Amino acid sequence: MKTAAGHPTPSPATPVFATRHPVHPRLSRRMTWGLRGTSLAIILALWEWYGRSTNPILFTYPTAIAYAAMDMLADGTLLSALGQSLCVLSAGFALGTLVGIGLGLLSGRSQVVAGLLDIPVTALYATPMVALVPILVLWFGFGTSAKIVVVLLFTVFPVLINTQRGVREVDPRLVEVAHAFCSTEYRLWTDLILPSALPFVMTGIRLSIGRALIAVIVAEFYTAISGLGYLIVSNAHAFQTARVFVPIVGLMTLGVVTTGLLEMAEARISRWRQTSP
Repeated sequence: MKTAAGHPTPSPATPVFATRHPVHPRLSRRMTWGLRGTSLAIILALWEWYGRSTNPILFTYPTAIAYAAMDMLADGTLLSALGQSLCVLSAGFALGTLVGIGLGLLSGRSQVVAGLLDIPVTALYATPMVALVPILVLWFGFGTSAKIVVVLLFTVFPVLINTQRGVREVDPRLVEVAHAFCSTEYRLWTDLILPSALPFVMTGIRLSIGRALIAVIVAEFYTAISGLGYLIVSNAHAFQTARVFVPIVGLMTLGVVTTGLLEMAEARISRWRQTSP
């Protein structure tokens, strides 16, 4: 076709629809677990090979640790120590998580609370908690109370800081829309703020798991030596390297299992989010 001036009529551009591809393609659950198992097998194989070529007093290897673990299970020392450490860990971790979430929600929603907590939280988070353990022992004694407080202090700050950030990251336009539709404060929290902040809360809890495991051993070293910390110290003094590694590997396994359970819980709670398997 031509226009009145004799020039050809420009044809409309053909729309091109770009295929949307995810930036990070998701792996299937089977492939993910296959990669995890492969990496674990490689690490154990290299560890076994290197450990057998070194002095057993200085290092050890997985099969020796497995035999030592069976011996410690048979004589009851491992289960007894594990039970003592788990009691301290569960109490301190639960209290630290609850306090961290509560203060994080309040400080994230209220500028007044955030201003009051800013300097104390920053100062305590930057302070090496190990330096405070001797003072906590003077205040709370050498028993279980001091250990629980140590675990609480190690745990609370990652949860608090991440929860506070999660509340502040809520889109203010969504909050305005909720207010425009006369949403109550309770519905605002349950329908918008808490679901939006949930990934940050779970990240803080996952970070605090490793700190809580460290805190248990540190507390058992500085207070009345018991639990898994006692096994580490007593076997190290006897140069039983394989038996030293048994509680260490147990703590590693506990951290991996707990983190995996948290991932599963997060995926089940926040079904609307497309999380990686």
